[in-house]
Amino acid sequence: MTDTNPRTYKAYTSYNFKEIEQAACLSEKDIEAVEVVGQVLPFKTNNYATDELIDWENASTDPMFSLHFPRKDMISNHDYETVKMFLRRYQETNDPADKKKLSDAVEAVRLSLNPDPSGQSHNVPVFEGTALNGLQHKYRETVLLFPNQGQTCYAYCSFCFRWPQFSKISSMTDSKFAIKEDYETYMDYIKSKPDVTDVLLTGGDPMTMKTPVLSKYIDRLLEEDMKQIKTIRIGTKALAHWPYRFTTDSDADSMIALFEKVVAADKHLAVMANFNHPKEMETKAVREAIHRILCTNAQIRTQSPVLNHINNDPALWAKMWRKQTDFGCIPYYMFVARDTGAKHYFELPLERAQQVFREAYQQVSGICRTVRGPIMSDHAGKIQILGTSDVYGKKIFVLRFIQGRNPDWVAKPFFAEYNPDATWFDQLKPAFEEKEFFFESEIEDYLNP
Repeated sequence: MTDTNPRTYKAYTSYNFKEIEQAACLSEKDIEAVEVVGQVLPFKTNNYATDELIDWENASTDPMFSLHFPRKDMISNHDYETVKMFLRRYQETNDPADKKKLSDAVEAVRLSLNPDPSGQSHNVPVFEGTALNGLQHKYRETVLLFPNQGQTCYAYCSFCFRWPQFSKISSMTDSKFAIKEDYETYMDYIKSKPDVTDVLLTGGDPMTMKTPVLSKYIDRLLEEDMKQIKTIRIGTKALAHWPYRFTTDSDADSMIALFEKVVAADKHLAVMANFNHPKEMETKAVREAIHRILCTNAQIRTQSPVLNHINNDPALWAKMWRKQTDFGCIPYYMFVARDTGAKHYFELPLERAQQVFREAYQQVSGICRTVRGPIMSDHAGKIQILGTSDVYGKKIFVLRFIQGRNPDWVAKPFFAEYNPDATWFDQLKPAFEEKEFFFESEIEDYLNP
């Protein structure tokens, strides 16, 4: 057991955030933005973030505040004023009819924000006539499982591409993924795919589940008939948002014992930790949590999108990668923010994203250069921007697949016309007057089998 002082978790949402002691530092405009934008984009933070991470005296410019709290510019001015109008009307009347008008306005805004980025709904397989809505299978070796009990987080990142998971609105039900039916059907599907070796438990955040609940999913993967599974991954932001999950929570010791059990069963256990800023690496609590996990012989691999207003700085990334490596973690991915939600607030031109990666990569030693990026998780797969090049006097983007719906696409370089304003792959065109990218003639077969 570590000597970290026990902490009681407390969540804050748009309905009770004014209870935060430090909220007195906020301007009236900041408070209004939380109330209005929080109607559209899911908002939740907690007392660890408010007490340990956010610089309240400089909240207007603090990246940790922007990571946790809605800001006005995260939706368009038109949408902001529309939602604000209906919200104020409902607050004045408390009339169910006005509540319905508010809900309709919010739903219209949400549907305009691309709630199904990168064709996630196409990743849901049909098995024996049933769509497995709690599973995604996009790449040959890896399936994603969405335990129903883990479809929340300790805090919601304001850039999160899975924001529809937490949005209770009727017309977005198809954008939600969760295992609600017989878990064994999912195991039967995996067994029917002998090439599947990796299972990623994701959400939401699986670490929000109590140990006995998470064990139900993991223990099944350790059984004799699941020998094909070599790696179990757990996608989580708990290290950054609630490190006490691994130290002093009531079931922290049993969670650590579960990790030890996985490793003892000769499975590779990888905690896929999301860190977006070096500030999240600076507390005593996170250092102790990392130490406890690594003592189980599990690995921690780190990843984050590159985000305007949060981490658009090569020196910051270099510092983060060095600190992660010092703590024993493995830098893994730098992503491009997906084209959904508040992307216009966080997005960077692809050229800038690649520049941030390259300049940060140049500042670290080889031990940190396990990281790959910047990467777009597009419909076709994970596309890495290798850089720009000049060919016969023409500037182009050089790209390749890190992962692809078709494994034959992986590691094959291809080229796009240079576009200094492009922020996502669908804004690029093939270079050298080609009619389409080499994989486009096949992609529809994968999206509509």
